[in-house]
Amino acid sequence: MADNNDVIEAKEKADDREYFLSIVKTNPTLIEWASDTIRDDKEVMLSAVVTDGGVLEFASDRLKDDKDVVLESVKNVGWTCCYASETLRGDKDVLLAACKVDGQALYYASKDLRDDKDVVMAAVTNKPIILKYASKRLRGDIDVAIAAVTAGKGKVIEYLLPELQKDERILKLME
Repeated sequence: MADNNDVIEAKEKADDREYFLSIVKTNPTLIEWASDTIRDDKEVMLSAVVTDGGVLEFASDRLKDDKDVVLESVKNVGWTCCYASETLRGDKDVLLAACKVDGQALYYASKDLRDDKDVVMAAVTNKPIILKYASKRLRGDIDVAIAAVTAGKGKVIEYLLPELQKDERILKLME
């Protein structure tokens, strides 16, 4: 965690690439005080997001659209896909990696990926309640329903389509 002296130093060295290449390995949140040029430096931002995926928030728009940078971030902290460009929130590799870490990432997925069985299965396996953001088609898919109910029991039943709420396989899992 950055203390006041660290922040002051980071602000003073806002354009110092070597300083940020070094400091983000131990204190990645200091990237917030780097210059726009530094926050647009792929090598610096990759080092930062590997240590703390949440600092993707401070990356330049160009790097929020860089698949390598975003993948490193979401592999670390899945929900950080919310900072990715719209294009990358529609990229299956990115969202699948994010959902494997944190199913909440499905919330930020494109409409098409909310209808992708692989992505939805990854999401509901570790955050069953996120089923409510899956497409209607997948909320009616027995495999998705079984995965969500197995992981979340009664918490997800209301998000299944009505015909699956009465399915014997689902009801048996609820016992």
